[in-house]
Amino acid sequence: QVQLVESGGGLVQPGGTLRLSCAASGSISGIRTISWYRQALGKLHEMVAQITSGGTTNYADSVKGRFTISRENAKNTVYLQMNSLKIEDTAVYICNTLSRTVTGAWSNDWGQGTQVTVSS
Repeated sequence: QVQLVESGGGLVQPGGTLRLSCAASGSISGIRTISWYRQALGKLHEMVAQITSGGTTNYADSVKGRFTISRENAKNTVYLQMNSLKIEDTAVYICNTLSRTVTGAWSNDWGQGTQVTVSS
């Protein structure tokens, strides 16, 4: 199992920037993908950005060109750089990992989330 701790959320004005961090610990050697999801009030949660163990990235259309996902292997941390933030980006941002365990089973783990509020 992987433990995930997010940080970096907060209140920012439209057009502003934030960088979220997701620190992973535990059985990290089996991680295949790390993703950022977001859950806005009254909406279904959606995948915002994803990075695979091979470094391939994928983004939701709504954030392409504004958000960048990256990783720092030495710190077991994944970042989400969010630029040109919009009011509709307001949500709880949650880190997720999909891992393959030593037994071959898949493990899907979630962090607690960090609140991002974009407001003037």
